Amino acid sequence: MFDALLHASLKQRAIVLGAAILLMAYGVLTVRQMPVDVFPDLNKPTVTLMTEAGGMAPEEVEQRVSFPVESAMNGMPGVTRVRSVSGVGLSIVYVEFEWGSDIHLNRQQIAERLNLVREQLPPGIVPQMGPISSIMGEILLIALPLKPAADPDTASPMRVREYADWVVRPRLLTIPGVAQVTPIGGEVRQYRVELRPEQLRALGVERDKLEAALADFGANTSGGFLEARGREYLIRQIGRSTRIEDLQNLVVAVRDGQPIPLKQVAEVKLAPAIKRGDAGYGGEPAVILSVQKQPGADSVALTRQVEQAIAELSRSLPAGIDAPRFLFKQATFIEHAVTNVEHALRDGAILVAVILFLFLLNARTTFISLMAIPMSLLVTALVFRYFGLSINTMTLGGLAIAIGELVDDSIIDIENVFRRLRENAARPAEQRLNPLRVIYHASNEVRSTLVYATILMVIVFIPLFQLSG
Repeated sequence: MFDALLHASLKQRAIVLGAAILLMAYGVLTVRQMPVDVFPDLNKPTVTLMTEAGGMAPEEVEQRVSFPVESAMNGMPGVTRVRSVSGVGLSIVYVEFEWGSDIHLNRQQIAERLNLVREQLPPGIVPQMGPISSIMGEILLIALPLKPAADPDTASPMRVREYADWVVRPRLLTIPGVAQVTPIGGEVRQYRVELRPEQLRALGVERDKLEAALADFGANTSGGFLEARGREYLIRQIGRSTRIEDLQNLVVAVRDGQPIPLKQVAEVKLAPAIKRGDAGYGGEPAVILSVQKQPGADSVALTRQVEQAIAELSRSLPAGIDAPRFLFKQATFIEHAVTNVEHALRDGAILVAVILFLFLLNARTTFISLMAIPMSLLVTALVFRYFGLSINTMTLGGLAIAIGELVDDSIIDIENVFRRLRENAARPAEQRLNPLRVIYHASNEVRSTLVYATILMVIVFIPLFQLSG
């Protein structure tokens, strides 16, 4: 086989050279399109279940929420481990599946199990599946600060949080590759109703009726339709409102034909929700947005798209909100790490070239030997593309280590060919052989040595593929 390959290559030199150039050009295009990340995709298929249980202590959360959910998840096909974290009012359950399993099928199986376990949970407790995110998912932290001399009437932590929740977050979620955008800090607007017990007793208003009236407030209902003169008129009861006055005037009871509004038995106002944490920037209140990516997304390209979206939003910021600040960029670390490895790769190639020239003392043979480096690297990029791998510090580090091995076979082959051609040129003209024939025999002389050395090198690394974890 090697004889036929060598003979055909020497006979069709132009075709071989053209194929090599095309292969390298395709490799360059592939490299430009490959995702760049800090580490390879180490995500074991995992589904995260988050359950809010407001007011419960960690012990109650574990007994009444985490344990039933864990028990329901155990025994599903492909599940390798189930673990949970129970905190104050929050339960997080991690369900891990076998490597290579379809994450969408896994989520569908969990959704079916959740329908069965909901009956075992306390009323109003509903587990939610987290988004499909990566283990290196947090790629950005963006701060939305207030201007230093902002008017409190036009700019406040509550207004910044509303801008983050209703403008910035939906815009970022439209970018392909973004899994989740989590706002941190600020003040969440609430309609707060603070009851006056003495007024409730004096007016004889029961708390259950008051809660029922609040539950029905702000809801639109359908009234069917009305036929008149051959036409249908849709009937709507519009009760949805955002005015605090409408909530204050909500009728909670009727006594002696007189309606009792909510403001008569309670204090109704707009107030921030109770906070268990906060965020700030430069010593001032701010809202921090945590952007998480989906598995397999290109962190660098996704960061550029998010930066572009933030730049577009910055052109029309509300009054009192300062320009967004990027507190953390995973892309910066990735670029620095990849650049360092690229520099090592470049320095290694230069060192190999210098040593080759010092030993061969011929620029032509040195250049031919060095052509094995870009050719091997670009073919490796095609292999990465075929197996769905990315460019990261681990893959580039492996290539940097192997830079000397890439030219090992070519050095031995070319050095022997160069020596035989020089011996052939020293012969009398009538005894000289065809240079192609000299090259053919010179390559055959060292072929077995090269093949055995390459196979031995591959065998050395085979045990690494048997490592687990």
